[in-house]
Amino acid sequence: MPAYDPQNPFAKILRGEFPCYKVYENEHVLAFLDIMPRSSGHTLVIPKAPARNILDVSPDDYAHVARAAHKIAAAAMKAFQADGITVQQFNEPAGGQVVFHLHMHVMPRHDGVALLPPASRKEDVKVLEDHAAKLIAALG
Repeated sequence: MPAYDPQNPFAKILRGEFPCYKVYENEHVLAFLDIMPRSSGHTLVIPKAPARNILDVSPDDYAHVARAAHKIAAAAMKAFQADGITVQQFNEPAGGQVVFHLHMHVMPRHDGVALLPPASRKEDVKVLEDHAAKLIAALG
C-alpha cells in the first residue's frame, strides 16, 4: 500500500490551506460538507490524524471518526427531514477511494430519490452555506 501523502486535499483542509464548509470539529475529527454532494447535506468526516484509509488508521482514531459520523447522521436526519442515511467509506482505488485521507461519507436520503453520481456537479455556494447552517443548528 502506498504511504500517506500529506499533500492530499483533506490534509490541506486540516492545515487551513483549502477552505471547507465545516459543520463539526473536536480534537480528533473534522466534519465538513462535500462540495460535490450526492445528496443534500452530504458530509465528510475525517480524522485529524494522518491516515490513508482504514488499513492504516489506528483503531482509536477510527473510533473517533465513527462516533462523529454517528453524531452527524442523527443531526442530518433532523436538519434535512431525511427518511434515512447512507454511510460509506472506501479504501484504495479498487475499493472506490479517490481522496487518500480516511473519510466517511454521511448522506441524508429521501424515499424515492436516488443519489447523484459521484463528483457529478459542484454545489452552489449559497446552498452549501445554507446546508452547513442547518447541520450546525441540528447539532445544537
